[in-house]
Amino acid sequence: MKQRKVPLRKDIVTGEMAPKRELVRVVRDKEGQVSLDPTGKKSGRGAYVSLNVEVAKQAKQKRTFDKVFEVSIRDSFYDELIEYVDHQQARKELFSDEK
Repeated sequence: MKQRKVPLRKDIVTGEMAPKRELVRVVRDKEGQVSLDPTGKKSGRGAYVSLNVEVAKQAKQKRTFDKVFEVSIRDSFYDELIEYVDHQQARKELFSDEK
């Protein structure tokens, strides 16, 4: 069976390339609204961050998405990002043990 190509994306906080499934997409739409995009299919300018709580906290500290999207983003968005990443990281650890 043919091996499928794994799409890689760059984490904007660490600068490392990683498989798309190990990252979460953050998107800015035409109106300038920034939101999480767990499906990876929303229209707009996208940027990726690792599913790692420390990296998400680093993004908040450096205000990375403010710089990337050139808009002012509320702290509540970064808190939502950290919470989402923490949840996904916990799910990954929980379900990887079952295999």
